[in-house]
Amino acid sequence: MRRSEDLSTPRRGISVGIHYDPEAFGRFSEGIARFIGTARYLVLQTIVITVWIAWNVALPESLQFDEYPFILLTLALSMQASYAAPLILLAQNRQETRDREEADRDRAQAARALADTEFLARELASIRLALADVATNADLQRVLERLEAYRDGGSAATVT
Repeated sequence: MRRSEDLSTPRRGISVGIHYDPEAFGRFSEGIARFIGTARYLVLQTIVITVWIAWNVALPESLQFDEYPFILLTLALSMQASYAAPLILLAQNRQETRDREEADRDRAQAARALADTEFLARELASIRLALADVATNADLQRVLERLEAYRDGGSAATVT
């Protein structure tokens, strides 16, 4: 059996690849996406493009570096777009993950609040039931009036 097909033991060779911290790269990409989405970035990009075109149109040919169809400018903007789109998507995916986790926490907190509310409602109902058998102030007042009437020599039956 060849070594490449033997999966029973781990490989002991040198691993070639790019190693990076996904969290740090995610924060970096979110920072770029946040900057690209600002008015400041749009103004800066507009100024750069305007200066680029003006430089290559107004100055003498010896100072121009990108002639009229502005192929170099098109290439630069295409390259910028090819990097910006995945960075923006990565930032959106990270935000979606954070939103999902926050929604899960909110749902769990709402479930706990509902359970607490239901518990308190049951406790309140049991207290009301327990208090239904307890004499109220009006009941005690009527008993006191009957006792006083009985003590004063009257019949308890005559007092209502």
